[in-house]
Amino acid sequence: MFKRRDRLPVWQTVAHALWPRGGWKRAAVYVKHRVRRLPDTPRKISRGIMVGVFTTFTPLYGLHFVLAALLAWIVRGNVMAALLGTFFGNPLTYVPIAVVSLNLGHWMLGTRARGEIDENIFGKFYGAGQDLFWNGWYWLRGVPVDWTATRVFYETVFLPWTVGGLIPGLFTGIAAYTISLPLIEAYQRRRRGLLKKKLDEIRRKAAQRAAEKKSKGGANG
Repeated sequence: MFKRRDRLPVWQTVAHALWPRGGWKRAAVYVKHRVRRLPDTPRKISRGIMVGVFTTFTPLYGLHFVLAALLAWIVRGNVMAALLGTFFGNPLTYVPIAVVSLNLGHWMLGTRARGEIDENIFGKFYGAGQDLFWNGWYWLRGVPVDWTATRVFYETVFLPWTVGGLIPGLFTGIAAYTISLPLIEAYQRRRRGLLKKKLDEIRRKAAQRAAEKKSKGGANG
């Protein structure tokens, strides 16, 4: 029901993921409006945003939505706000997130930071994915499996990125909560005020029409 009638070619799908139609500025405005209009308390919405932003500092690409929804459920935050919060991670922010998380993780673990971004980090993601795919097939066929690429990925990318992403992820998530809470509270107060004003105007007009109808009925009588 929600699919496009005219399916986009693969290259256009990838291009829109890297650079949305209208640019990332327009996408950010869209996310902001969606967050403001969520039907929940400001604190729950802000907690959802917090865990969504935190999730983007993990190397679990493809599972950010799942992890954000799970964390939102744990902290009793708004799940939709958490999903929208994951848009903090995008092609414009993933590289600095990776650099900071990897280098901080290597430092915390006492391992030698080797400039993973320059050492084909994407190739290591790909190699681990290949291991997961082909080793499952080999196992079904009874062929010996080799997890070397997965081990290299875990030791040089996944573990240091996970450990190193905790501190900046928590800091950025808390900052997002601190900033979004008063903004959402102010927006909801303003919206309630506007709705009350419209309701009062409707009641005033209804009372005026009733009075006019009553006066006309009295004159006819």
